[in-house]
Amino acid sequence: MTNQTIRIVAHIIALPNKVEELKALLLELIEPTHQEAGVIEYKLLQNQDDPTDFTFVEEWASSEALNTHLDSPHFQAAAAKLEGLVTAAPDVRRYHLVA
Repeated sequence: MTNQTIRIVAHIIALPNKVEELKALLLELIEPTHQEAGVIEYKLLQNQDDPTDFTFVEEWASSEALNTHLDSPHFQAAAAKLEGLVTAAPDVRRYHLVA
């Protein structure tokens, strides 16, 4: 099972008056991340009933590819701008496919 991909679900909640600002910041991650080696899926979702609620759904070929993403300049720059836009630190969970 060492060849299993890494699945990420990252839940981010915007401050009510910062929804559009956070959305713009998160959207800036999409294009450069799609160019990274090892990315299989990288999608941003916004809750239809609660516009402050954003979720990234990701799939990476390996832990190394994910770690490279987390260390990338575009990711680091976005992470540095989260303070003042979100209610709390993002809730990031790693998964592997069971069935």
